[in-house]
Amino acid sequence: MTLISDHVEPDTRERILVVAERLFRQIGYQKTTVADIAKELRMSPANVYRFFDSKKAIHEGVARGLMGGVEEAAHEIVVRPGPAALRLRELMTAIHRMNSERYVGDSKLHEMVEIAMEESWEVCKAHMERITESIGGVIAQGVASGEFEAADVAVAAMCACTAMMRFFHPQMIAQAINKPGPSIDQMIDFVMVGLTSRRQTIVHKET
Repeated sequence: MTLISDHVEPDTRERILVVAERLFRQIGYQKTTVADIAKELRMSPANVYRFFDSKKAIHEGVARGLMGGVEEAAHEIVVRPGPAALRLRELMTAIHRMNSERYVGDSKLHEMVEIAMEESWEVCKAHMERITESIGGVIAQGVASGEFEAADVAVAAMCACTAMMRFFHPQMIAQAINKPGPSIDQMIDFVMVGLTSRRQTIVHKET
């Protein structure tokens, strides 16, 4: 038998995060208070604190949700069938597009990311590790199929992420707008050249 209370806590936590994200988007993280969130939910601040012990904890929950959406999209590409090279290109493009849409085009959420980098580094670190793992997953598949060549897949994944940082990191995406530099397609091409197996290169030259 499932008790009603088993569902109340997760549902309330999710409602708090949904409202908090909306307020962060509307008025900014710094200006939003726990009292504002409680008012929108028609509950007391004390009740909000039953589920989150601080505004920072709410902030981390919202950040995890936003980052989790990118991680889920990345995972879907990793497990999809098809050539690894095409999926790696799609994966890198998707990460850039989603981070641009979620953070860079929204100054209020961009502010939230900056604060997360300062106050909630572990949340950001965990996200970057998951993204690196996804990229490593596709690279490993490419190595297995003979498309890629990498002596150490984990190192290759970290190198690929570092090369793409300008297109992955929300702050760097914002700073690089309208500044000289390679396009995302050019950068992905560069990464692909470093990963493509010599056998594949020889085959392409012969054909």
